[in-house]
Amino acid sequence: MTALGDPVEARPWRDGDGPKPTVWRWPLTDPPALWVRQKGSWRWAPVTARQNWPDGRVAYQVLMDTDGTTSKSHRTYWWPHHDGLRIAHRSAAEPTTEAGRGGDLPRPPRRVKFT
Repeated sequence: MTALGDPVEARPWRDGDGPKPTVWRWPLTDPPALWVRQKGSWRWAPVTARQNWPDGRVAYQVLMDTDGTTSKSHRTYWWPHHDGLRIAHRSAAEPTTEAGRGGDLPRPPRRVKFT
C-alpha cells in the first residue's frame, strides 16, 4: 500500500497560456467543499471557484487553513487528483459564470460620516 500524497497546486493562468479559463462560482451560502490533504492531515476546504481551461484541464480554487492556525488562504488544485483531494460536500446551487453573481464577495457597507 502506498502513502497518500498532498495534491499538486495549479499555477495561475498567464498571458502566454492562450485563452483564459472559464471561471464558475457558487453562492457563498452553499459552496461545494473538498477534503484536501495537507502535510499529512485532511482539511475541509470550501470551493470558491472552478476553472475550466481551454485544453480540457480543470482546477478548483479553495479557501483553507493550511497550517492549523485558522488563518485561511486560497489554493488552486488540478482535478482530478486521486490521492490528495476528495469530495466533501456538493452544492445544491448551480454555479454561474456571470460577473457579480455566485461566489463574489458582497459589497461593503456604505460608510456614513457622523457629525
